[in-house]
Amino acid sequence: TSTRQRTLTMSDAQGYDPKRSRVNDDTMADFIRGTVTGDVTEVPGIGPAAAKKLADGEGDEKVTNTYQLIGKFLMLKGPDDADNKVESMEHCEKFWYWLQDKGISAHRSAIVKAVACKVNGLFPGVYDPDLYDDDDE
Repeated sequence: TSTRQRTLTMSDAQGYDPKRSRVNDDTMADFIRGTVTGDVTEVPGIGPAAAKKLADGEGDEKVTNTYQLIGKFLMLKGPDDADNKVESMEHCEKFWYWLQDKGISAHRSAIVKAVACKVNGLFPGVYDPDLYDDDDE
């Protein structure tokens, strides 16, 4: 398989890829450094349409603020057992697919990256961006 073919295959693959985040670096940095207000649209990648989709559902599936979104992200950090601990890559994948299940069709990778980086500031080690670096860059 050539590098070009491998690149096309990887870019066509579904799932979390921080390189697919189309959020401006300054916007992302402002969110990560800033105070959480609770307005879910403060999360880079979440606009009014995505906020409405997140708010759909019953009970625990209804996410109406940033705190709940971060809580959902943290809930997906498990369950752990003796044979498997949910590590950074699996964790981000689980959150990406949860967003997909909620009907979020745009900016999923940006949302995952923003929340993961924000939470990593609170709980260092929960997200490891180095796992996504390519050796050939």
